[in-house]
Amino acid sequence: STANAPEDDAPNRYSRTDRTTYSRYSRDANSSGSSVPSNALEKRIEELERELAKERQENARLIKMTQDKEELIGKLKEEIDLLNR
Repeated sequence: STANAPEDDAPNRYSRTDRTTYSRYSRDANSSGSSVPSNALEKRIEELERELAKERQENARLIKMTQDKEELIGKLKEEIDLLNR
């Protein structure tokens, strides 16, 4: 969605030096001062991926239900039109 709004393109707001300094600071902070071990982060990522998969399945199920109901509504409208004639 950010590709559709070039005026809101955050990476272009900062010079290359600012971005390099920021990424270097982030990397240093994560390697030296991290209170969460990488193993715990990997487990959290796996947990979030499983949760995402479940949510995608639920989303697909809800979309299918909606399509089925819309199809039923269309058929019922046709039947009402036939009965009204």
